[in-house]
Order: sequence, then C-alpha cells, then structure tokens
Amino acid sequence: MCGIVAAFSRAGTIDPAAVEAATRQLRHRGPDATRTWMPPPCRVALGHARLSVVDLATGDQPMASEDARLHAVVGGEFYDFERLRDELIGRHHRFRSRSDSEILLHLYEERGPQCLQDLRGEFAFVLHDAEDEVLFAARDRFGIKPLFYAVTGDVLLLASEVKALFAAGVPARWDRESVYQHLFCSVDQDRSLFDGVYQVPPGHYLLATSHRTQVVPYWDLDYPQEAATPRHWDVDESGERIRGAVEQSVRLRLRADVPVACYLSGGVDSTVVATLAAMHADRPLDAYTVAFDDAAYDESSAACATARHLGARFHPVKATRAQMAADFADAVVHGEMLCQNAHGVARYLLSKTLHAQGGKVALAGEGGDELFGGYVFARRSDRSPGARRPDTARDRLRRAQRRDADATDPAAGSAAAGMIGFAPSLLEGLSKNRVALRPLLTPGFAEAFGRRDPYRLFLSRLPLQRCLSGRARVHQSLYLWCKSVFPNYVLAAERLDMAHAVEVRLPLLDHELFEVAREIPADVLIGQPRDKHPLREAMRPLLTDAVYRRPKHPFTAPPLASKGDPLAELTCDMLRSSAFADVPFFDTSAVAALVDGLPGMDPRTRTGLDAVLLMMTSAAVLQQRYRLQ
Repeated sequence: MCGIVAAFSRAGTIDPAAVEAATRQLRHRGPDATRTWMPPPCRVALGHARLSVVDLATGDQPMASEDARLHAVVGGEFYDFERLRDELIGRHHRFRSRSDSEILLHLYEERGPQCLQDLRGEFAFVLHDAEDEVLFAARDRFGIKPLFYAVTGDVLLLASEVKALFAAGVPARWDRESVYQHLFCSVDQDRSLFDGVYQVPPGHYLLATSHRTQVVPYWDLDYPQEAATPRHWDVDESGERIRGAVEQSVRLRLRADVPVACYLSGGVDSTVVATLAAMHADRPLDAYTVAFDDAAYDESSAACATARHLGARFHPVKATRAQMAADFADAVVHGEMLCQNAHGVARYLLSKTLHAQGGKVALAGEGGDELFGGYVFARRSDRSPGARRPDTARDRLRRAQRRDADATDPAAGSAAAGMIGFAPSLLEGLSKNRVALRPLLTPGFAEAFGRRDPYRLFLSRLPLQRCLSGRARVHQSLYLWCKSVFPNYVLAAERLDMAHAVEVRLPLLDHELFEVAREIPADVLIGQPRDKHPLREAMRPLLTDAVYRRPKHPFTAPPLASKGDPLAELTCDMLRSSAFADVPFFDTSAVAALVDGLPGMDPRTRTGLDAVLLMMTSAAVLQQRYRLQ
C-alpha cells in the first residue's frame, strides 16, 4: 500500500527539506520504512513511506530499473503480477526483487504509458524517466487509491494525501468553488476542497515535461448501447461467468506475505467476499464488523452468524456514540473531506482496531452496488413496476425519520432532464436536505455561488455523448454516481483505513469483473424483486438462505440523538466555537439560531438536518487543524 510523494521542477531545483517533510507526513500510511531519492542537480525527487505487505525483504522503494534510467514509487497493489513477471522474464527482463511494484518499471520500458493496459489493481504511482525527462503518474481505474497534485512556482508536487502537500509548502487554503460543489454534492473529479490542489481523476494519468503538464484518460466505464444489449439472458451461463470472475478477483487479492482479514457486514457483498476468501485462504479467516449501539443500524448479529458459518474468528468493533465523538475530529482530518454521516468515523474505528491487533490487510465489499445496481437510486432509474424492491422495516424506519420539508432542489431535476433526457433519482436524492444549507451561507458566499446551478456544471464536465447517450437509464445513473460521490466520498474511506496503516482491498471493484457485469441487461439488473439479483443468483450455492434473502442494508451510522448523544453535543459545541467562526462560508448567527432550535424540533425534522450539521462541523475541524485561509 504505502504513501508516495514526488516533486518535479521545470527549471530550478527542489528543496530537499520539503520532500522529506512531505514523506514524513505520510508515515501513518507506511510505518515500516521511509526513503527518498533526490539525484543531483535536484530537479526531481521521489519519496516513499512503506507498508510491507508483499516481498517484505527486498521491496523497498523508490525502486530503479537495471540501467537506473527509471525510478518509481508505487502505492497500492498490482494483482496477477507473478504471471506478468514470468512473461517479462521470458522476454529477458531481469528483476531485483519479488515485489509486485517492480513490474511497473519493466512494463514501462516496453510500452511507455500504454503499460497501464496491463496493470490490474488498486494503485497510484509516480515514475520518472531520466532519458526522456518525463514524470509519469497514474491512478487506478475506479479511483480506489488517491493521488493529489499542486504546482508551486515551477515545481510540480504529487502525494497520496493533501496534508503531505501542505507539509511540502503548498499554501493551506479553501477552494471556495469546490466547497460549494461539495456542499451541494456535485463534485468535479479533478478538484479537492483546497485551493490549487487537484486530483488525478480515476482512470487517468498525468504526464509532465519541462514544457507542459497534461492529464489524460486511459479507461472509463463503457456501458454498451441499450439497443445492443442481448434480449435473452442465460441465467446459468451468466451465473458461471460472474461467479468465476468474482472468485478470481478475490483469489488474486489474497496474495500477501502477511495475514489477510475481512471486513464483514450482514449483507451479500461482504459475505460473498468473505466466503470466497475463506475458501481460498491458507489460514483461518478473521472477520471484523462494526457494532453500533442502535439495533436498527447494527449488523453485528447477522455478521456473527456468517462468520460462524464460515468458521472465521469474529471480531465485533463497538462504535458507540461516545467513541465516535472522541474520534470524529481525527477521522475528518485524515479523510480530508466533509463528513455527512458518522459511518466514516465507524470505518476509522474498524481499521484502528485491526491495526491494534497486528493486522495490515483486509478485504471489503465495496463495489457490489456499483457493478450490480444495488442502490435505490439505480433501481428507481427505471420507473417500471418491476424495478421496485419490496418495502422493508428499514425503509419504513428511514421514512419515519425523514423531514416533512424533505424538499428537493429543482435544479437537480431540471438540469438533468435538459441535458440527458431524464431526471435521475440520484441527483434528486443528493439534492434533498441541501436546500436547508442555503439560508446558512454567508451573504457573500451565497452571492458568489448561489445563483449557479451545481448540477448543470457537474453534468457539463462529463463526456455525456460518448458515455451516456443511448445507454440504459440504470447505467447512466451508475455512471454519474461513479463520477461524483463514489470516488470523492465513499472511496475516501481509503484514507481512514490508511490512517492506521491498513490496506483494504476491494475485490468487487475490479475492471475485469466490470467487463462481465456491464453486459447484464437493464431489466435483469434492476427488474427483479431483490437488489443485485445477478450477483445473488450467481453466488447462491455459497450463501446461507438468510444472506441470500436479506435486503440491502446500507452501511450508515445511527442519526444524531437529541439528548445524551456525545456526537450531537460535539456538533453543537463546535458550531458555537471560534474555529467555526473562522470558516468563511457560513453565517454564524443563522447557524447559532439553528442550533438553539434543535431541542424543540420534532425528531423527523431534527434527523433531516444531520448531514448539514456534520458537514459544517467537519469544515470547522478542517479549519482548525489545517489553519486554512
């Protein structure tokens, strides 16, 4: 896994102290070794904080090619690397280590940037080519591993986390437009919350020379045209293909020189991963589960039953309201994002526990909803009666908690309808409750950005004609999700895991598995009574009946309580603090009036404000910890 840093100067020299400081800032990601490479005349530098997972003895980085022309640092993992290594050896390449990372150097020697087509996994890397004076950096296809960059003077800086760029001297400032986008859930792929700090988008690479820097796409979610999808879907044949692809993906991600655990919930995705891991692992499986202190949100008993069925050692991790309050600020700082629900803090506690017990690697179930249409918004993208799933107790509970004034920003629907021909329930859902933010903004911030249509701006930056036109609505909705909230919020949990030097691998978020899932016709994907029907049917022989029949249970922390909730008390205290007063986006008087009125609100209205309260509290934490301007 690891943390990576790079610096590249077009004209002058690089400050070695800045690179060292940035690398040290990432020690939580890689506590096993910290190394830098800065050859004279110091116009390029690489830094690496290592988490030893594969090739514990000889896998240190930065690593060099045989002729020292190429140097690279890699964060994450390349899977199926041993097959590629054998092929490269057959073509007379000589390896210095048994690390998966070294295949990058040899593949680049043969193919240049096209080597990305051969790489499978969760990765971010930076490679320097001394002969061509090129810096080549890339991020994996789905954006599982982060890669940020900034330019200061004539120096390009890259790092796994924004805090490392700050340590290298990048000014810590808010990006006002990006904050507005985050608040209203319309996030550009290449922006961060911070001024001058950008992301290499998922499925893109960055190429820097002495003359220019360009960011280039190399992969995208290419769903088939709706008219080209087969009318007949062979359940048995497709089940074998899906099961085979999932099994291969899990098996490849078990490759490590340290034990591999599983993060297990009560749902089908993590159960599929854990079941296959238990089948192929060479040692007993350890399963870790978040245990909330609210029965409506707690899945630990269902997860315990699965662990017992698999013969796995079960480790429930208690995420009490008091513990989440205690760790909230640290989770926000490591996540570098605005928190909308305390589930991120629960994930932070999960990896904290695994690390405390000596673990380094875990498999998790993210990706099943993205590939197999498990989200409610995906199933509602087709309004046909068959697209609706059965009502559950959880659905009724969540409706009971919903605000009476559960308004939807009309811009979300009108923008989409005008640009792609329909209003995805995804955008409608993202805009809910955000209308409550508008009267809380400062007049200046509201004046500068309030008249903008954030959803139209978001859609205008996507290749609509190339990737959405002619696709089924469910595929269009999933595409929009994978270009917005998923990489910028859901996958940001990577930084919560790596805060404790825990590498979490996602077998269901695999591009070769996507090639199988993309062919599933829309009516098969969402036109069945149960969500993720193709995955459930494919894996049914391996699942207990309880798991097979269990409806989707989103990983969501309990809502803030009006009385006796330490996290709610923390939120109210922070929104009255001097740190919050320094946040330049919110009207402190309006927010104070809102906080003062919380005790008298009915529970439904109060719960509907949770996302707004937690986002503002997150902003105050970031303001305070990073001393943002």
